[in-house]
Amino acid sequence: MLEGLAPDGGLYVPEEYPKFTDNDINSLRGKTYQETALRILRTFITDIPEADLKKLIARTYTKEVFGTADITPLKNLENGLSLLQLSNGPTLAFKDVPLQWLGNLMEYVLNEKKQELNILGATSGDTGSAAAYALKGRKGIRLFMLSPYGRMSRFQQRQMYTLNEPNIFNIVVNGTFDDCQTIVKEANADADFKKRYKLGAVNSINWARISAQVVYYFYAYTRVTKTNSERVVFSVPSGNFGNALSAHIARTMGLNISIIVATNENDVLNQFFTTGTYRIRKGSDVKVTSSPSMDIASASNFERFIFDYVGRDSAKVRALWEELNKKREFNIGNANPGAEFGIASGSATDAEVLDTIRMVHKTYGVVIDPHTAVATKVGLEKREKGTPLVVAETAQPAKFADTIRGALGFEAPAPKSYENLAELPEHTTRLENSAELVKHFIAENT
Repeated sequence: MLEGLAPDGGLYVPEEYPKFTDNDINSLRGKTYQETALRILRTFITDIPEADLKKLIARTYTKEVFGTADITPLKNLENGLSLLQLSNGPTLAFKDVPLQWLGNLMEYVLNEKKQELNILGATSGDTGSAAAYALKGRKGIRLFMLSPYGRMSRFQQRQMYTLNEPNIFNIVVNGTFDDCQTIVKEANADADFKKRYKLGAVNSINWARISAQVVYYFYAYTRVTKTNSERVVFSVPSGNFGNALSAHIARTMGLNISIIVATNENDVLNQFFTTGTYRIRKGSDVKVTSSPSMDIASASNFERFIFDYVGRDSAKVRALWEELNKKREFNIGNANPGAEFGIASGSATDAEVLDTIRMVHKTYGVVIDPHTAVATKVGLEKREKGTPLVVAETAQPAKFADTIRGALGFEAPAPKSYENLAELPEHTTRLENSAELVKHFIAENT
């Protein structure tokens, strides 16, 4: 949790995933979100006393923070179709669910260890503000968040950049999100720098975030079904693959679910799941779309899935990534690699996103954000007849005012707490696309 990336540049995964029997899953039916979280997270977190873990969960998942006792409620649109509402947290995005938890967890562990941590992250939209609101004022933690200049929605920028906290540093990079990601990886690859400045991570490469997201798939499944023989399809908007990976892990742990990986026009994941070829794009080839959190050239969590795909063989993963680094692509030798893992995929254009926002509003009276629209469009297209479809919501539509206005002719209203956002001053540092410049800034501010 504290390191994010492993010292060799790889990603942490459990040695094995815990298995839940039918009785285990049935025991979660009717449980609160907090009770479900304790049961799931306890299988991963074995080095914190259960009483402390219970207190941390109770402190994180409250009605006051998430606006509802259900934390991630289901909104039924019609029989067999519902939205998993994940955007009720303080920054109106699904990332609040794992990051509010991560903030409490990190503070607890650092206090126990009497240590401090400098967190270096990159955001294409929602991670930055969710991390900042989760870590502001935290003792012993400083956050250095990189974001690409001009590549986020106005609301996302204002929400993140107007936060004025002494332990939060917003660094605006002249480049793309993937440039920001590359800087994070280069800084972490400098072992001496990483150790000296105690670098950590909050992006979805952080295992604690992935495990926290597993919880709401269990919570949703036990509310959509009455028995474990019933299958549910989750359509998940996918950029860096963290949320879809959490669904994959929930399935591996025993849930009777299948997964639809939904991408926008930056469809590196859809290309893989429909051809077996994983090809990363150059930053200049990444399209700017109405769903900016999914505007990525490569999916930073994807190697965790490949690790499972190749039978958890690290040598095979290393060989594939060496090929990827040389050729910018590899082929897995299987044109339908998601089949055995219950994974299908599809993509949506910006025009289809607008059409879907209009359709959902006209048919159900609900306004959805463009990321959720991607998952809705692809989910309805790929859904299995007779199987309930649950669309994983990404964010509240107020964060994407221009797109909503273009689709519906009006803006989704911002919550009262954000009504004066446009009047607040911004607090940022603009830097060129350089890992050395970012490292120097961290050194100066630590």
